Amino acid sequence: MLELADAITATPAKVTAELRERLQKRFSTAQLVELSAAIAWENYRARSNRVFGFGSEGFYRAPTPASKELVPDSNPTVAR
Repeated sequence: MLELADAITATPAKVTAELRERLQKRFSTAQLVELSAAIAWENYRARSNRVFGFGSEGFYRAPTPASKELVPDSNPTVAR
């Protein structure tokens, strides 16, 4: 599914016949439509957020590579 998300959100979209065939073996047409719509909607929202300068609200805290400790999201575009 992550491969589908990457393919759909590429500019231009890069959903290959091979990927579509693999997905059709696992998911029904209705499931693929719903999944694709959800991915496209989130991509739309992310791109719209960039247009208006909206950033992270700090809900996600990524572990640092060296220590594996959680560090706050440091997006300067969000007023706290």
